[in-house]
Amino acid sequence: MKYLNQPTEKSDIRTSPWLVVGSALILLVVVLVLAVRNYNREKQYMSQVLQEKGAALIRAVEAGARTGMMRMSWGAAQVQILLEQTAQMPGVMYMAVIDRNGKVIAHSDSDRIDSVNNRRLDSGGTQHENWIIVDVGEDRRAFEVYRQFRPMRGRGFGPPGRNDRMMGRHGMMRGRIHNRPEPDSKFEEDLAILVGLDVEPFEQARNQDIRNTVVISAVLLLLGFGGFVSMFWAQNYRMARRSLRDTSAFADEVVTSLPVGLIATDRDGNITFFNGAAEKITGIAATAARGKEPGQVLPDHWCGLKEHLDAGHTVLEEEMECSFADKMAIPVSVSASRIVNEAGQIVGNILILRDLEEIRRLQEEIRRQEKLAAIGGLAAGVAHEIRNPLSSIKGIASYFKTKLADNRDDSEAAGVMIREVDRLNRAISELLEFARPTELRTQPTDLAELLQHSIRLVQQDAATKNIAVKIELPPDPVVAVIDPDRISQCLLNLYLNAIQAMDSGGRLDIDLITDSKGNARIIVADSGVGIRLEDIKKIFDPYFTSKQSGTGLGLAIVHKIIEAHQGSIKVQSKPGEGTRFTIILPKLK
Repeated sequence: MKYLNQPTEKSDIRTSPWLVVGSALILLVVVLVLAVRNYNREKQYMSQVLQEKGAALIRAVEAGARTGMMRMSWGAAQVQILLEQTAQMPGVMYMAVIDRNGKVIAHSDSDRIDSVNNRRLDSGGTQHENWIIVDVGEDRRAFEVYRQFRPMRGRGFGPPGRNDRMMGRHGMMRGRIHNRPEPDSKFEEDLAILVGLDVEPFEQARNQDIRNTVVISAVLLLLGFGGFVSMFWAQNYRMARRSLRDTSAFADEVVTSLPVGLIATDRDGNITFFNGAAEKITGIAATAARGKEPGQVLPDHWCGLKEHLDAGHTVLEEEMECSFADKMAIPVSVSASRIVNEAGQIVGNILILRDLEEIRRLQEEIRRQEKLAAIGGLAAGVAHEIRNPLSSIKGIASYFKTKLADNRDDSEAAGVMIREVDRLNRAISELLEFARPTELRTQPTDLAELLQHSIRLVQQDAATKNIAVKIELPPDPVVAVIDPDRISQCLLNLYLNAIQAMDSGGRLDIDLITDSKGNARIIVADSGVGIRLEDIKKIFDPYFTSKQSGTGLGLAIVHKIIEAHQGSIKVQSKPGEGTRFTIILPKLK
């Protein structure tokens, strides 16, 4: 079909709406995954920063305490002061030193000294910085960094410091080391130092990131939804457009390929559509008909339909004889109607033509078959009743011819009786042959050899009448499954009819061809007197003949034999120009 061969446009490429939905969902998942990763990364970064800040403060306090212990007597009061001063740094909420049981030894808030903290040290002490988020009241939270408090180095306070060892090796400050004041006994046990850092700035930044992520996700969702809706609308538009185009092409192809002629006019009365069947029926090219008024290409008053259409009437299947383009009248069935839109406005006319020639031919064939069947049944009975008396008559005539051999006149009269009986018996034999079913003995046969053999049988008769015989055969064998004797009988009948139609000489042509469907066509054409137009439809009827001595059964038997082979025979003839018979045998086996 035509619309299947059209190039594919970009708009024809279908994008499934589910693909858009899937893309939006994948984009949302990606955004959420990135948001979660960003949240975790921010949380980890915040923890790392705060932990490092807490560790730095712890080391600073330890360094301050260690320096004080080396230079003066050092105790809880000095640690308390150091914690209070250090806790004044930005972002530090509190600092404290607790013992193993959680009792506060020193605190940046002096009111909390000697209170009990929930933090407990492990039996081995907390050697590395750890952290935990704790509530500090009033809906506030603190990032608490803690580990073992190690302010002292040297004898009695832990392993010797690097400086002590160096001074011991060089004999320096030996007296000062050994005479260093003893530290406060509170710092001899395992202690832990806590640093509470304010997490609110980090949480605000993190919350801002979360809000930004939510906003971005919402924007992406809106964009995805908008894209989905847009794609859905665009997809529906493309599908509707393509459906309309396909429907239009399909309708155009259907009406173009209809076996009936279709002619349509616009509101101005000009022909806008003229399909192939209309061209075949009218013999008028579509290009010559389009744009013209129907009266310019169709018979007068559109075969009498214009008056009906002008009156607003609809014509359905009206049979008539119409002449198109100087052709003889052909039988057609005509339907006509006006085209009215939803608003009730007339937008044109439509005319449908159906060729009835084939239907009429089939009807004639059915009537002929019915007539032949009736004649065959009658002939069988009549022939049976006549043959027996003919045999008796012929026997008596033969007796009298022998008995009256001396009387010439009587003997000749008896001979005439015998010949007439033979002629009558021959006619009855032909009648019986026509009446009984044709029995075929088919076999693969080379039609070229069959034609050459059959033409030899009439070669002498043709030469006697000065008739030139020409036979055209294809180079390759043409084999068909036929009854060669029956087909030879048909060919001889056609040859003899052709020779009899050319008393003063002429031309007899025999051609063998194969058509596009693989059927074999045998053409027998002569240049004789031809057949009158009114007699062409009757030549295959039994007992119809234009010859004085003919029985009228020859062509009827030929027609019957060809039909028995599932074939057909056609005739074309013009008086004074000759006759052309075409035998069509079914597809070659």
